Amino acid sequence: MRVLAIGSGGVGTSAALIAKRREFFELWVCADYDLNRSQALADRVADPRFVAARIDAADTNEITAMCRQHGITHVLNVIDPRYVMPIFDGAFAAGANYLDTAMSLSRPHPTLPHEQVGVMLGDEQFAKAGEWQDAGLLALCGVGVEPGLSDIFARYAADHLFSEIDEIGIRDGANLSVAGYDFAPSFSIWTTIEECLNPPVIWESDKGWFTTAPFSEPEVFEFPEGIGPVECVNVEHEEVLLVPRWIKCKRVTFKYGLGDEFIEVLKTLHKLGLDSTTPVNVKGVPISPRDLVAAALPDPATLGEKMSGKTCAGTWVTGQGLDGKPASVYLYHVLDNEWSMREYGVQAVVWQTAMNPVIALELLATKAWQGSGVLGPEAFDAVKYLDLMESGYGQKFGLRIDY
Repeated sequence: MRVLAIGSGGVGTSAALIAKRREFFELWVCADYDLNRSQALADRVADPRFVAARIDAADTNEITAMCRQHGITHVLNVIDPRYVMPIFDGAFAAGANYLDTAMSLSRPHPTLPHEQVGVMLGDEQFAKAGEWQDAGLLALCGVGVEPGLSDIFARYAADHLFSEIDEIGIRDGANLSVAGYDFAPSFSIWTTIEECLNPPVIWESDKGWFTTAPFSEPEVFEFPEGIGPVECVNVEHEEVLLVPRWIKCKRVTFKYGLGDEFIEVLKTLHKLGLDSTTPVNVKGVPISPRDLVAAALPDPATLGEKMSGKTCAGTWVTGQGLDGKPASVYLYHVLDNEWSMREYGVQAVVWQTAMNPVIALELLATKAWQGSGVLGPEAFDAVKYLDLMESGYGQKFGLRIDY
Protein backbone atom coordinates (compact mmCIF):
# COMPACT_ATOMS: atom_id res chain seq x y z
CA MET A 1 0.00 0.00 0.00
CA ARG A 2 1.23 3.45 -0.98
CA VAL A 3 -0.71 6.32 0.58
CA LEU A 4 -1.10 9.94 -0.48
CA ALA A 5 -2.42 11.80 2.58
CA ILE A 6 -3.66 15.23 1.52
CA GLY A 7 -3.63 17.67 4.43
CA SER A 8 -0.90 18.08 7.04
CA GLY A 9 -2.93 19.92 9.66
CA GLY A 10 -4.27 18.46 12.90
CA VAL A 11 -5.90 15.33 11.50
CA GLY A 12 -3.21 14.75 8.89
CA THR A 13 -0.50 15.07 11.54
CA SER A 14 -2.28 12.69 13.87
CA ALA A 15 -2.87 10.14 11.10
CA ALA A 16 0.83 10.12 10.21
CA LEU A 17 1.91 9.71 13.84
CA ILE A 18 -0.56 6.85 14.32
CA ALA A 19 0.42 5.15 11.05
CA LYS A 20 4.11 5.34 11.94
CA ARG A 21 3.57 2.59 14.52
CA ARG A 22 2.05 0.20 11.93
CA GLU A 23 3.66 -1.89 9.18
CA PHE A 24 0.90 -2.25 6.56
CA PHE A 25 2.20 0.35 4.05
CA GLU A 26 5.46 1.10 2.26
CA LEU A 27 5.01 4.81 1.44
CA TRP A 28 3.10 7.68 3.05
CA VAL A 29 3.23 11.02 1.22
CA CYS A 30 2.47 13.93 3.55
CA ALA A 31 1.01 16.50 1.16
CA ASP A 32 -0.15 20.05 1.80
CA TYR A 33 -0.51 23.36 -0.01
CA ASP A 34 2.19 24.62 2.37
CA LEU A 35 5.33 22.57 1.69
CA ASN A 36 6.91 23.81 4.93
CA ARG A 37 4.04 22.27 6.88
CA SER A 38 4.20 18.91 5.10
CA GLN A 39 7.99 18.84 5.42
CA ALA A 40 7.74 19.64 9.13
CA LEU A 41 5.35 16.70 9.52
CA ALA A 42 7.62 14.30 7.65
CA ASP A 43 10.54 15.48 9.79
CA ARG A 44 8.50 15.04 12.96
CA VAL A 45 7.55 11.47 12.04
CA ALA A 46 11.19 10.70 11.23
CA ASP A 47 10.49 7.48 9.35
CA PRO A 48 11.90 6.84 5.83
CA ARG A 49 8.48 5.66 4.63
CA PHE A 50 7.19 9.23 5.03
CA VAL A 51 8.00 11.92 2.46
CA ALA A 52 6.74 15.47 2.01
CA ALA A 53 5.14 17.07 -1.04
CA ARG A 54 3.34 20.25 -2.00
CA ILE A 55 -0.08 19.87 -3.57
CA ASP A 56 -3.02 22.05 -4.55
CA ALA A 57 -6.05 20.10 -3.34
CA ALA A 58 -8.31 22.08 -5.68
CA ASP A 59 -6.40 20.89 -8.77
CA THR A 60 -7.68 17.50 -9.93
CA ASN A 61 -4.94 17.13 -12.54
CA GLU A 62 -2.23 17.83 -9.98
CA ILE A 63 -3.64 15.17 -7.68
CA THR A 64 -3.75 12.63 -10.51
CA ALA A 65 -0.18 13.45 -11.50
CA MET A 66 1.11 13.04 -7.95
CA CYS A 67 -0.65 9.69 -7.62
CA ARG A 68 1.05 8.49 -10.78
CA GLN A 69 4.42 9.92 -9.77
CA HIS A 70 4.47 7.98 -6.50
CA GLY A 71 2.55 4.87 -7.57
CA ILE A 72 -0.20 5.67 -5.07
CA THR A 73 -2.72 2.94 -4.29
CA HIS A 74 -4.85 4.87 -1.75
CA VAL A 75 -5.58 8.59 -1.41
CA LEU A 76 -6.50 9.76 2.08
CA ASN A 77 -8.32 13.10 2.16
CA VAL A 78 -7.85 14.75 5.57
CA ILE A 79 -8.61 18.39 4.83
CA ASP A 80 -11.87 20.31 4.95
CA PRO A 81 -14.69 19.06 2.72
CA ARG A 82 -14.68 21.85 0.14
CA TYR A 83 -11.88 19.88 -1.58
CA VAL A 84 -13.64 16.50 -1.60
CA MET A 85 -14.59 16.42 -5.27
CA PRO A 86 -11.27 17.45 -6.86
CA ILE A 87 -9.44 14.91 -4.69
CA PHE A 88 -12.11 12.25 -5.29
CA ASP A 89 -11.95 12.77 -9.06
CA GLY A 90 -8.17 13.03 -9.10
CA ALA A 91 -7.80 9.69 -7.32
CA PHE A 92 -10.23 8.01 -9.73
CA ALA A 93 -8.42 9.33 -12.79
CA ALA A 94 -5.17 7.87 -11.44
CA GLY A 95 -6.74 4.47 -10.70
CA ALA A 96 -6.26 4.91 -6.96
CA ASN A 97 -8.65 4.03 -4.15
CA TYR A 98 -9.95 6.86 -1.98
CA LEU A 99 -10.86 7.55 1.67
CA ASP A 100 -12.19 10.66 3.37
CA THR A 101 -13.47 11.74 6.76
CA ALA A 102 -16.14 14.12 5.42
CA MET A 103 -18.20 13.92 2.24
CA SER A 104 -18.99 16.32 -0.61
CA LEU A 105 -20.82 19.45 0.46
CA SER A 106 -24.57 19.97 0.54
CA ARG A 107 -26.62 22.83 -0.85
CA PRO A 108 -29.88 23.73 0.90
CA HIS A 109 -33.22 23.58 -0.88
CA PRO A 110 -33.67 26.94 -2.66
CA THR A 111 -37.14 27.71 -1.26
CA LEU A 112 -37.83 25.31 1.64
CA PRO A 113 -34.44 24.83 3.31
CA HIS A 114 -35.89 23.79 6.70
CA GLU A 115 -38.35 21.29 5.25
CA GLN A 116 -36.94 19.67 2.14
CA VAL A 117 -33.46 18.52 1.20
CA GLY A 118 -31.58 20.11 -1.65
CA VAL A 119 -28.25 18.60 -2.66
CA MET A 120 -27.32 16.34 0.25
CA LEU A 121 -23.94 15.54 1.73
CA GLY A 122 -22.25 12.95 -0.47
CA ASP A 123 -24.71 13.24 -3.37
CA GLU A 124 -21.96 14.21 -5.81
CA GLN A 125 -19.91 11.20 -4.78
CA PHE A 126 -22.79 8.72 -4.84
CA ALA A 127 -23.70 9.96 -8.33
CA LYS A 128 -20.42 8.44 -9.52
CA ALA A 129 -20.73 5.13 -7.64
CA GLY A 130 -21.28 3.16 -10.83
CA GLU A 131 -18.07 4.44 -12.37
CA TRP A 132 -16.07 3.40 -9.30
CA GLN A 133 -17.80 0.01 -9.26
CA ASP A 134 -17.09 -0.60 -12.95
CA ALA A 135 -13.43 0.37 -12.46
CA GLY A 136 -13.05 -1.98 -9.49
CA LEU A 137 -12.01 0.92 -7.28
CA LEU A 138 -13.18 1.74 -3.77
CA ALA A 139 -14.18 5.14 -2.43
CA LEU A 140 -14.63 4.60 1.31
CA CYS A 141 -16.36 7.77 2.42
CA GLY A 142 -16.94 9.22 5.87
CA VAL A 143 -14.42 7.11 7.78
CA GLY A 144 -13.32 9.53 10.49
CA VAL A 145 -14.81 9.30 13.96
CA GLU A 146 -18.13 10.99 13.12
CA PRO A 147 -18.89 9.92 10.47
CA GLY A 148 -16.89 6.71 10.60
CA LEU A 149 -16.62 5.00 13.96
CA SER A 150 -20.20 6.06 14.70
CA ASP A 151 -21.36 4.23 11.55
CA ILE A 152 -19.39 1.14 12.55
CA PHE A 153 -21.13 1.19 15.93
CA ALA A 154 -24.47 1.29 14.07
CA ARG A 155 -23.44 -1.73 11.98
CA TYR A 156 -22.34 -3.62 15.09
CA ALA A 157 -25.63 -2.91 16.87
CA ALA A 158 -27.69 -4.01 13.86
CA ASP A 159 -25.74 -7.25 13.45
CA HIS A 160 -25.21 -8.28 17.07
CA LEU A 161 -27.52 -6.47 19.49
CA PHE A 162 -30.91 -5.84 17.87
CA SER A 163 -33.61 -7.77 16.05
CA GLU A 164 -35.39 -4.55 15.06
CA ILE A 165 -34.15 -0.95 15.26
CA ASP A 166 -36.36 2.07 15.91
CA GLU A 167 -33.73 4.84 15.94
CA ILE A 168 -30.03 5.21 15.36
CA GLY A 169 -29.02 8.51 16.92
CA ILE A 170 -25.44 9.75 16.82
CA ARG A 171 -24.68 11.74 19.99
CA ASP A 172 -21.44 13.70 20.30
CA GLY A 173 -20.39 15.53 23.46
CA ALA A 174 -17.35 16.62 25.44
CA ASN A 175 -16.19 18.48 28.53
CA LEU A 176 -13.10 19.94 26.86
CA SER A 177 -11.85 23.38 27.81
CA VAL A 178 -9.03 25.52 26.43
CA ALA A 179 -7.17 27.66 28.95
CA GLY A 180 -6.56 31.28 28.00
CA TYR A 181 -9.21 31.58 25.29
CA ASP A 182 -12.78 32.85 25.43
CA PHE A 183 -13.56 31.02 22.19
CA ALA A 184 -11.28 28.39 20.67
CA PRO A 185 -12.91 25.52 18.73
CA SER A 186 -11.12 22.18 19.03
CA PHE A 187 -11.85 21.31 15.39
CA SER A 188 -11.83 23.18 12.06
CA ILE A 189 -14.10 26.22 12.41
CA TRP A 190 -14.63 26.17 8.63
CA THR A 191 -16.16 22.68 8.85
CA THR A 192 -17.99 23.45 12.09
CA ILE A 193 -19.71 26.47 10.54
CA GLU A 194 -20.67 24.40 7.50
CA GLU A 195 -22.30 21.55 9.41
CA CYS A 196 -23.88 23.63 12.18
CA LEU A 197 -25.51 26.38 10.10
CA ASN A 198 -26.76 24.21 7.26
CA PRO A 199 -30.26 22.72 7.71
CA PRO A 200 -29.91 19.45 9.67
CA VAL A 201 -31.13 16.34 7.86
CA ILE A 202 -33.26 13.64 9.52
CA TRP A 203 -34.22 10.31 7.95
CA GLU A 204 -37.40 8.36 8.66
CA SER A 205 -38.43 5.16 6.94
CA ASP A 206 -41.87 6.46 5.96
CA LYS A 207 -40.69 9.93 4.87
CA GLY A 208 -37.15 9.53 3.61
CA TRP A 209 -34.76 12.45 4.12
CA PHE A 210 -36.08 15.81 5.26
CA THR A 211 -34.68 18.88 6.99
CA THR A 212 -35.31 20.96 10.08
CA ALA A 213 -34.00 24.25 11.46
CA PRO A 214 -30.42 24.50 12.78
CA PHE A 215 -30.06 23.73 16.52
CA SER A 216 -33.57 22.23 16.69
CA GLU A 217 -34.95 19.58 19.08
CA PRO A 218 -32.59 20.18 22.03
CA GLU A 219 -32.21 17.29 24.44
CA VAL A 220 -29.97 16.59 27.40
CA PHE A 221 -27.91 13.46 26.87
CA GLU A 222 -25.89 11.78 29.61
CA PHE A 223 -22.37 11.11 28.35
CA PRO A 224 -20.18 8.46 30.00
CA GLU A 225 -16.83 8.44 31.82
CA GLY A 226 -17.36 11.60 33.80
CA ILE A 227 -18.43 13.92 30.97
CA GLY A 228 -22.00 13.98 32.27
CA PRO A 229 -25.13 15.68 30.91
CA VAL A 230 -24.75 17.84 27.80
CA GLU A 231 -27.49 19.54 25.80
CA CYS A 232 -27.40 18.29 22.20
CA VAL A 233 -29.10 19.74 19.11
CA ASN A 234 -29.71 18.66 15.53
CA VAL A 235 -26.78 19.25 13.20
CA GLU A 236 -26.22 18.31 9.56
CA HIS A 237 -23.97 15.24 9.41
CA GLU A 238 -23.04 12.42 7.07
CA GLU A 239 -24.29 9.54 9.23
CA VAL A 240 -27.89 10.48 8.49
CA LEU A 241 -27.11 10.17 4.77
CA LEU A 242 -25.04 6.99 5.10
CA VAL A 243 -26.67 4.72 7.68
CA PRO A 244 -30.08 4.23 5.98
CA ARG A 245 -28.38 3.04 2.79
CA TRP A 246 -27.11 -0.12 4.51
CA ILE A 247 -28.92 -0.55 7.84
CA LYS A 248 -32.63 -1.23 8.28
CA CYS A 249 -34.14 1.10 10.87
CA LYS A 250 -37.01 3.54 11.33
CA ARG A 251 -35.16 6.78 12.07
CA VAL A 252 -31.64 8.28 11.96
CA THR A 253 -30.53 11.52 13.65
CA PHE A 254 -27.35 13.35 14.56
CA LYS A 255 -27.13 15.63 17.59
CA TYR A 256 -24.09 17.55 18.76
CA GLY A 257 -23.36 18.95 22.22
CA LEU A 258 -22.41 22.49 21.22
CA GLY A 259 -23.36 24.50 24.32
CA ASP A 260 -25.26 27.79 24.47
CA GLU A 261 -22.20 30.00 24.04
CA PHE A 262 -20.98 28.17 20.93
CA ILE A 263 -24.45 28.31 19.38
CA GLU A 264 -24.70 32.06 20.03
CA VAL A 265 -21.32 32.65 18.40
CA LEU A 266 -22.39 30.69 15.33
CA LYS A 267 -25.68 32.58 15.13
CA THR A 268 -23.82 35.88 15.37
CA LEU A 269 -21.41 34.89 12.61
CA HIS A 270 -24.42 34.07 10.46
CA LYS A 271 -26.16 37.37 11.22
CA LEU A 272 -23.01 39.28 10.25
CA GLY A 273 -22.48 37.25 7.07
CA LEU A 274 -19.17 35.95 8.40
CA ASP A 275 -20.16 32.36 7.64
CA SER A 276 -20.22 33.10 3.90
CA THR A 277 -17.69 31.50 1.58
CA THR A 278 -18.28 34.11 -1.15
CA PRO A 279 -15.32 36.51 -1.26
CA VAL A 280 -15.90 40.16 -0.44
CA ASN A 281 -13.69 43.03 -1.52
CA VAL A 282 -11.55 44.38 1.33
CA LYS A 283 -9.45 47.31 0.08
CA GLY A 284 -9.02 45.65 -3.28
CA VAL A 285 -8.36 42.17 -1.91
CA PRO A 286 -11.01 39.42 -2.30
CA ILE A 287 -11.42 37.63 1.04
CA SER A 288 -13.84 34.86 2.02
CA PRO A 289 -15.47 35.87 5.34
CA ARG A 290 -15.35 32.31 6.61
CA ASP A 291 -11.67 31.99 5.76
CA LEU A 292 -11.07 35.24 7.65
CA VAL A 293 -12.83 33.85 10.74
CA ALA A 294 -10.74 30.70 10.52
CA ALA A 295 -7.53 32.72 10.19
CA ALA A 296 -8.45 34.89 13.19
CA LEU A 297 -8.98 31.91 15.50
CA PRO A 298 -6.21 29.70 16.88
CA ASP A 299 -5.27 26.64 14.83
CA PRO A 300 -6.95 23.66 16.59
CA ALA A 301 -3.79 21.62 16.05
CA THR A 302 -1.87 23.98 18.34
CA LEU A 303 -4.27 23.88 21.30
CA GLY A 304 -3.38 20.52 22.81
CA GLU A 305 -1.19 21.78 25.65
CA LYS A 306 -3.90 24.24 26.70
CA MET A 307 -6.76 21.74 26.48
CA SER A 308 -8.13 19.52 29.21
CA GLY A 309 -11.00 17.08 29.43
CA LYS A 310 -12.49 14.30 27.35
CA THR A 311 -14.36 13.96 24.07
CA CYS A 312 -16.97 11.30 23.36
CA ALA A 313 -18.27 10.02 20.02
CA GLY A 314 -21.06 7.50 20.09
CA THR A 315 -24.17 5.91 18.67
CA TRP A 316 -27.41 5.54 20.62
CA VAL A 317 -29.62 2.74 19.33
CA THR A 318 -33.15 1.87 20.43
CA GLY A 319 -35.50 -0.89 19.34
CA GLN A 320 -35.99 -4.57 20.12
CA GLY A 321 -33.08 -6.64 21.37
CA LEU A 322 -32.28 -10.12 20.16
CA ASP A 323 -34.69 -11.45 22.80
CA GLY A 324 -37.52 -9.38 21.35
CA LYS A 325 -37.71 -7.06 24.36
CA PRO A 326 -37.30 -3.25 24.24
CA ALA A 327 -33.62 -2.26 24.28
CA SER A 328 -31.58 0.94 24.41
CA VAL A 329 -27.78 0.97 24.15
CA TYR A 330 -25.09 3.57 23.67
CA LEU A 331 -21.87 2.44 21.94
CA TYR A 332 -19.08 4.96 22.32
CA HIS A 333 -15.41 5.87 22.32
CA VAL A 334 -14.03 8.36 24.84
CA LEU A 335 -10.60 9.94 24.52
CA ASP A 336 -8.83 11.95 27.20
CA ASN A 337 -6.75 14.87 25.94
CA GLU A 338 -4.12 14.17 28.59
CA TRP A 339 -3.56 10.71 27.08
CA SER A 340 -3.33 11.84 23.44
CA MET A 341 -0.91 14.63 24.35
CA ARG A 342 1.25 12.31 26.42
CA GLU A 343 1.34 9.48 23.89
CA TYR A 344 1.33 11.37 20.57
CA GLY A 345 1.72 15.07 21.28
CA VAL A 346 -1.59 15.95 19.60
CA GLN A 347 -4.95 17.01 20.99
CA ALA A 348 -7.78 14.55 21.54
CA VAL A 349 -10.32 15.63 18.90
CA VAL A 350 -7.96 15.40 15.94
CA TRP A 351 -6.37 12.17 17.22
CA GLN A 352 -9.77 10.52 17.65
CA THR A 353 -10.72 11.51 14.11
CA ALA A 354 -7.43 10.36 12.58
CA MET A 355 -7.32 6.92 14.20
CA ASN A 356 -10.20 5.63 12.11
CA PRO A 357 -9.00 6.08 8.52
CA VAL A 358 -5.66 4.56 9.52
CA ILE A 359 -7.45 1.47 10.88
CA ALA A 360 -9.54 1.32 7.69
CA LEU A 361 -6.41 1.51 5.54
CA GLU A 362 -4.89 -1.39 7.45
CA LEU A 363 -8.04 -3.49 7.02
CA LEU A 364 -7.95 -2.77 3.28
CA ALA A 365 -4.23 -3.57 3.08
CA THR A 366 -4.76 -6.98 4.70
CA LYS A 367 -7.96 -7.56 2.68
CA ALA A 368 -9.97 -7.97 5.87
CA TRP A 369 -12.21 -5.36 4.25
CA GLN A 370 -12.84 -5.56 0.51
CA GLY A 371 -15.21 -3.71 -1.78
CA SER A 372 -15.65 -1.43 -4.75
CA GLY A 373 -17.88 1.51 -5.58
CA VAL A 374 -18.76 4.38 -3.26
CA LEU A 375 -19.35 2.88 0.19
CA GLY A 376 -19.73 3.99 3.79
CA PRO A 377 -18.13 2.30 6.80
CA GLU A 378 -21.39 0.54 7.69
CA ALA A 379 -21.09 -1.51 4.47
CA PHE A 380 -18.27 -3.53 6.10
CA ASP A 381 -17.82 -5.99 8.97
CA ALA A 382 -17.81 -4.01 12.22
CA VAL A 383 -16.27 -6.79 14.33
CA LYS A 384 -13.07 -6.91 12.26
CA TYR A 385 -12.74 -3.16 12.70
CA LEU A 386 -13.41 -3.07 16.44
CA ASP A 387 -11.11 -6.03 17.07
CA LEU A 388 -8.22 -4.31 15.29
CA MET A 389 -9.02 -1.01 17.02
CA GLU A 390 -8.45 -2.73 20.37
CA SER A 391 -5.69 -5.23 19.55
CA GLY A 392 -3.63 -3.08 17.20
CA TYR A 393 -4.39 0.47 18.32
CA GLY A 394 -5.10 -0.01 22.03
CA GLN A 395 -8.53 1.61 21.92
CA LYS A 396 -11.55 -0.11 23.46
CA PHE A 397 -15.11 0.94 22.81
CA GLY A 398 -17.73 1.30 25.49
CA LEU A 399 -21.20 -0.26 25.56
CA ARG A 400 -23.76 1.19 27.95
CA ILE A 401 -27.03 -0.70 28.25
CA ASP A 402 -29.78 1.68 29.33
CA TYR A 403 -32.46 -1.03 29.31
